[in-house]
This record gives sequence, C-alpha cells and structure tokens, in this order.
Amino acid sequence: MRDDLRPYWVKKYYLKFRHWYAEYYLRPECVSLGRYHTIMKPWYVHLSGNNIQIGQSFTAIGEPGNRVEVGVWGREVGQGRVVIGDCCLMSPGSRISASDEIILGDGVMLANGAYVTDSDWHTIYDRMVREETAKPVHIGNNVWLGDHSTVLKGVTIGDNSVVAARAVVTRDVPANVVVAGTPAKVVKQLDPERCFKTRMDYFADPAGLETFFDSVDRQVLAPNTVWRWLWSLVYPGSRSRG
Repeated sequence: MRDDLRPYWVKKYYLKFRHWYAEYYLRPECVSLGRYHTIMKPWYVHLSGNNIQIGQSFTAIGEPGNRVEVGVWGREVGQGRVVIGDCCLMSPGSRISASDEIILGDGVMLANGAYVTDSDWHTIYDRMVREETAKPVHIGNNVWLGDHSTVLKGVTIGDNSVVAARAVVTRDVPANVVVAGTPAKVVKQLDPERCFKTRMDYFADPAGLETFFDSVDRQVLAPNTVWRWLWSLVYPGSRSRG
C-alpha cells in the first residue's frame, strides 16, 4: 500500500465531504440510516425503492464498476423492505435486491460481489409475473457471506454461520456452520462455545473509535506538505522515490 501523502487537513476535509455526500444523497433514500456510518466513495453506493432501514455503524465500500446496491422493488407501491442491522459491512460489488422482505442481523458481512435476493423476479413459464408466494430472506447476526456468494429466496441463515466464496444458498442454513458449493451444503461445524470477535465488539464505542482514528491520522500525516502531495498528483512516479 502506498503512503497517504495528503496533509492532515486535506484528508479531514475529504472525510467531511464524504460524510456530507452520504447524508445529503443517501439518507433521503432510507427510512432510517444510523449514526456513525462509514460509506466510502458514497457516489458509488446506490439505494433505491421503499422501506430501506440501515442500522448504526454501517460500512459500505463503493468502487467504480463495483457499486454497492440496495434495492426494493415491491409488488405494489410502498411494499417490500430491506432491514440491515447494526455494524454491517457491504464490500464492493455486493447487492441486496428485495421483492418482499430481506432482513440482515447485526454484524453481517457481505464480501466482494455477494448477492442476496428474495425473488426470481419472474416465473419460468410466464416471464412477465413474479411467483405469488412471498419467500423472505432472514440472515442472522454475525453471518459472513463470502466472495461472490449468492443467497436465494426463502432462505434463513443462523447466527455466526459462514457462506463460502461462490457458494449458492438455496435452503436454510443452521447457526454456527460453514456451507460451501452449489447448492451450498454444510462442510464444517463451528464451536459455539468459542468466543466470536464480531463487528459489534469493534464498534462498541463508535465515537471513541472515530476519535482514535482521527488522532492516528493527525500523527501519521503530520509530516506531509501540500507541495509534496500536489507533486505526487501531477507526477505519480514521484511516490516511489521517497
């Protein structure tokens, strides 16, 4: 990883602008958006539809070509909902698409490209209509959805479970297991007696965490000068020359 050559005050203003952007453009798309969110490159995070609720300490990482997307396309106007608990993470390219109901517990992590949906969006023989029966998706606390994994309609995943990379989940997953494959099957049991370190632990004191990282930035970026930073933008090769 290259050194951050920005002066402290430049990074501070950038973080303020990023927060303002999320508050101005993304908060109005939600029924609720909790405090202490960290939405990186929020211009690459897309929220659409009704009844999106996001808890405290939400982290989303948008990237060009790998947007984070949360969408509700209800059967009727005002229908359908997505509920995302506290301390959840959505990595680049992760998507949540709800027809009726998708609920994520606290501390759920979606890795790069993970996808959750509660609908096929049309039936096999009539491609113009959805299946009549709603099949909501419920994901428990501290669940980890691996790289490009897929969770399909009607699935419930128990607390602490892990969905392996590229797995396709088509049926319920119990708590405290690892599932893998297509369709996903249990490949490992986790020990519920062992202490899980969760994102809820990490964000137990979100205000204190913000203060800590601000003090680190102030110390690490203190030697940086405006001239050195601007020169690195004009001539990127100068970054490798110390």
